[in-house]
Amino acid sequence: MKSALVTSGYVFLAFICLVLLYFLASFVLSRLSVAPEPNTKKEVSIYILTNGVHTDLVVPVKNDVYDWRLYVKYEHTLAKDSTNRFVAFGWGDKGFYLETPTWADLKVSTAFKAVSGLSSSAIHATFYKSLREGEACRKIDMSREQYGRLVKFIQRRFDLDENGNTIFIKTTANYGEDDAFYEAKGSYNLFYTCNTWANEGLKACGQKACVWTPFYNGIFYHYKK
Repeated sequence: MKSALVTSGYVFLAFICLVLLYFLASFVLSRLSVAPEPNTKKEVSIYILTNGVHTDLVVPVKNDVYDWRLYVKYEHTLAKDSTNRFVAFGWGDKGFYLETPTWADLKVSTAFKAVSGLSSSAIHATFYKSLREGEACRKIDMSREQYGRLVKFIQRRFDLDENGNTIFIKTTANYGEDDAFYEAKGSYNLFYTCNTWANEGLKACGQKACVWTPFYNGIFYHYKK
């Protein structure tokens, strides 16, 4: 009995140490920055947007580089509003997106699958007419060539059908009237979260980014006004 208690104590202590190490690594590596590419032309404006948990990459619905209506459809949203000018992309755990509208709805099984990488993922696309800069929204200017790299980065995360089309997820779990969900590639886990994905997107197009972060505030730390 005593031996079992001692073993349990060591296991619990090891778990606490791992949790502390995870948060310490997150803090340190999120403060270390990847420098932006120098001498960048300001030809396309994108945004990073957070709801306090997720980070989305927000891009023009259409410009001379790419038309996102080939991948995401206004008609997949409840509003079907074709006057929206921007679309935000977030990648994450499918269970969290579709089964957890609030933290009160979080199930242990959903959380376990998410942190362990055992569940599937989804792209959450949200249309906007305009965006206003603030603590939760930052504008980033880049060249057309850099934006083309970001387009390819986002495209690669979509799962496609045999005809090369995105796979719309029919659901009633929409966050509002201007969003839709799509099947995605990859698995969410403790070390590759929705915010890690967004941070990797910034790296892919030569912008300021963290070395690594699982949290939104790691990204926004480097975009303080």
